[in-house]
Amino acid sequence: EVQLVESGGGLVQAGGSLTLSCAASGFTFDERAIGWFRQPPGKGREEVSCISSTVGDTTYVDSVKGRFTIFTVNTAKNMVYLQMNNLKAEDTAIYYCAAKFSSWCRGSDFTSWGQGTQVTVSS
Repeated sequence: EVQLVESGGGLVQAGGSLTLSCAASGFTFDERAIGWFRQPPGKGREEVSCISSTVGDTTYVDSVKGRFTIFTVNTAKNMVYLQMNNLKAEDTAIYYCAAKFSSWCRGSDFTSWGQGTQVTVSS
């Protein structure tokens, strides 16, 4: 069974930083692209970032480029992280981790989702 569990959300002041973690299980991690999505209050869900360790690809939505970094650590298998710096009030959202059956960030849809973690940025 595919499982994705997010952690690391919380309340932070504008300009601060948070690191979100996604623990994945139930599939071969190296064969999947893993993404972070967010859903602000009253708005739709958007893809924030994606990483494909297999093909060495990362993507970011324009609004977070230069502030957020998605990464994995060799010593922490099946974990994906999202380092968020210089947080803004508009980054407030529920953040979700997701996986797809493809190794590529672009193209196919994400099919497995975590429960989400709340990030609140106070201005």
